[in-house]
Amino acid sequence: MIGLAGACAVGLFIYLFYALMKPERF
Repeated sequence: MIGLAGACAVGLFIYLFYALMKPERF
């Protein structure tokens, strides 16, 4: 369960980081 939660957290951080880096591509 911890591994799944970690994977979800990492995916969310990557999504937010990408959105901030490429706002025009949101």
